[in-house]
Amino acid sequence: MVPLLEMRGIVRTFGAVRANDGIDLDVAAGRIVGLLGENGSGKSTLMKLLFGMLPPDSGTIIFKGRELSGHRPAEAMLAGLAMIHQHFMLIEAMSVVDNVMLGWPAAGKLLRRAAVANQIRGASARFGLDLDPDAKVANLPLGRRQRVEILKAILRGADLLILDEPTSNLAPAEVAGLLTILRRLREEGRGIVFITHKLPEVLDVCDEVVVLRAGRVAGRAPVAGVSRAALAEMMVGRDTTHAHSPDPRPPGAVRLAVRGLRGPGLAGVEFDLHAGEILGVAGVDGNGQIELADTLAGLRRGEGSIVLNGQEIARASVAARMQAGLAYLPADRAQTSLVRAMTIAENFGLRDHAGFLLHPAARTAHAKELMTAYDVRAPGPQTVAARLSGGNAQKIVVGRELDRAPSVVIAHQAAWGLDPGATRFVLDRVVDLRNRGAAVLYISSELEEVLAIGDRVAVLSGGRFAGILSRDKIDLGQIGLWMAGQA
Repeated sequence: MVPLLEMRGIVRTFGAVRANDGIDLDVAAGRIVGLLGENGSGKSTLMKLLFGMLPPDSGTIIFKGRELSGHRPAEAMLAGLAMIHQHFMLIEAMSVVDNVMLGWPAAGKLLRRAAVANQIRGASARFGLDLDPDAKVANLPLGRRQRVEILKAILRGADLLILDEPTSNLAPAEVAGLLTILRRLREEGRGIVFITHKLPEVLDVCDEVVVLRAGRVAGRAPVAGVSRAALAEMMVGRDTTHAHSPDPRPPGAVRLAVRGLRGPGLAGVEFDLHAGEILGVAGVDGNGQIELADTLAGLRRGEGSIVLNGQEIARASVAARMQAGLAYLPADRAQTSLVRAMTIAENFGLRDHAGFLLHPAARTAHAKELMTAYDVRAPGPQTVAARLSGGNAQKIVVGRELDRAPSVVIAHQAAWGLDPGATRFVLDRVVDLRNRGAAVLYISSELEEVLAIGDRVAVLSGGRFAGILSRDKIDLGQIGLWMAGQA
């Protein structure tokens, strides 16, 4: 069978970095190919070359029997390629039907809006997209917005869909819905490239997998019969499926005491966080996680008491909380944690700007030390943060915050969007800090992460803690009930 897509000997360099180094990739019609690799392994670069966002230095791309060379995204779409980016290309103020029509010549003028709306209803029913043509995109959850992007690809006749980390922002129910949609697309004969770092999803929906490491193909295999551990080892050269668990020890003094914390999204959160302890917080997204983390960090105001190391900080500024020993690893590293237009050295120095602005040589030397300590892979400290992979960007945030040896850490989705190797790295650093006496509140929608490193596990539901269990009394059934909103 002739593949739908053939990529042969693809090479792309950025200065001294060889992002793609002689990569071959085939995708057949009616097949889902998982494209795996650590952050920075070359996955996204390869797909940008395929979609025409970047030109390859060498190699050939054959799609549906015709060579694609010097093409741009508009030409790729006309040929039958569609790329659904991690950050959606939608205008939130517009409706679903208007977003679908935007930039689509076949939609015609506004007079054809009703006809396009009917096409949306038909495709929505056929593929289980559950989309209302008149719904405003701003009012849709992330899972529905993603379906709008898939709908655009379907109606424009895409034969091959590229999905870049499509589940990184989705709740578990939305992930299950997406995988069902992908299976229906496969049944209709479309090819799919599924870029992800989540190995269970690969094993669930993909037919075969191609693993990249350091810009080269490190392995390829049919999914049937391959194990999660084997895939992880192909990706990073070692088993990364289990993070180090904290050493058992009695809790220390209370570092953070929260009482009656209320506000938008919060309904009276109360807990104590002890020195040398990780309190893992599980829960379905949308139950107050971001509100809790931001309120504790001082980015939002709430009612109630927050006592940090014996000091009431409920009305304190962000800077005052830092001075009192608090560090924050927010979920949104692109907007909240990093200044993407600044260099690695400048981002590392954000917490100590007064000294480092006056001593740029010291700032650069400090950045080099942290790049080595936290395994930040980049040409050097003067590399702009916007050019980094998600894993390397997160390592800057982790390094900057944890290097200050804080007494209390609020970590919200600290490993969000990271591959298994980078996830393991971040979790190990958090556990190491805990072992040195820090108190950590670790909030994550990944229950497996919470269970792996938590000394105690709490479930946040409806803006409050539904319950807290110690590590030796974990009851998955009870946790599931709490997460579902049942007492």
